[in-house]
Amino acid sequence: MKRVKLPYVDCFKDRHGTQRYYFRRPGGKRIALPNCPGTETFKRAYQKALTADKAGHVGKEKAPRVRGEPGTFDRLLFNYYLSSDYLRLAASTKVAYRRVMDRLIQDENLGHRMVADMGREHVKMIFARRAATPGAANDILKKIRLLLHFAIDSGWRSDDPTTRIRKFESKEFHTWTEEEIAQFEARWPIGTRERTAFALLLFTGQRAGDVAKMSWADVDGPLIRVVQQKTKAKLYVPMHPDLTTALSAWPRPEFLMLTTSFGKQFTSGGFSNFMAKRIEAAGLPGRCVTHGLRKAAARRLAEAGCSASEIAAITGHATLSEVQRYTKAAEQKKLALAGVQRLTEHRANKRSQTS
Repeated sequence: MKRVKLPYVDCFKDRHGTQRYYFRRPGGKRIALPNCPGTETFKRAYQKALTADKAGHVGKEKAPRVRGEPGTFDRLLFNYYLSSDYLRLAASTKVAYRRVMDRLIQDENLGHRMVADMGREHVKMIFARRAATPGAANDILKKIRLLLHFAIDSGWRSDDPTTRIRKFESKEFHTWTEEEIAQFEARWPIGTRERTAFALLLFTGQRAGDVAKMSWADVDGPLIRVVQQKTKAKLYVPMHPDLTTALSAWPRPEFLMLTTSFGKQFTSGGFSNFMAKRIEAAGLPGRCVTHGLRKAAARRLAEAGCSASEIAAITGHATLSEVQRYTKAAEQKKLALAGVQRLTEHRANKRSQTS
């Protein structure tokens, strides 16, 4: 008897000793097949069973198991994860949001509690318990506010108990100084993987994850095309002459601009770890981190007299509030220098008049 090797096909001998063939997916119904394996008749019957059962199988797929009782935080999370608000987020952002929110519900034992019962005092207690880590506390407050706004939009409550709860002052990323930039460049000369990565970060003003994925195909004449993972912003960033010099000295054996020493693609975390070790090897202090180069790029543009809109066109910031801090600081420095210069000249004139 011919042996049949097809997915979901099995055979057995009936009580009369006759070989029988049938089609059955796990959990599906049994469909009899002709007792003539290898023939066109058998193949047509198998294809028909495969198509029919697939349609029926898909139709009988179980709906996702609903999480929690109506009105509870468990149900709120379940609904939020299925909402367009969540689904439109970047993949990395979804992972980060879900990790924080699930941990919040677990740590605070909120899953079975009613969303409508959360008061201002509850939010303040949750927030205060994380005072030792201001950044984490601020992020928790942000996620609670997001979930409660989703609950308001869903008609589960009408007020926001997070209103007027002030965030902790959190430590900002250090903006690299010119001296620190020069120290890194002195340690890692042009032509090294480290200097090429550094130049891409500093002269494009992009996040580490976006730089790690840049390819030579993204180069469009004097521009580099960027689609930011976090914001989905599509940018064309002009190449600074120093970046052109760095890239000219870097070989192009791969599709990607940057790869590991094994020729593999960097992950976002792997690229950040790579830069952290090279920054340390350059003898720079712990405050110098990769993201600080993005801030240094914005600082340089502001000091060159660029407007907030011009800087955002390069860095891709979604709002101007972050960028305006750089332009404001650059303008303050410029005005302060002009003021002291004016005072110096005024004092000199007075002395010459009295002598």
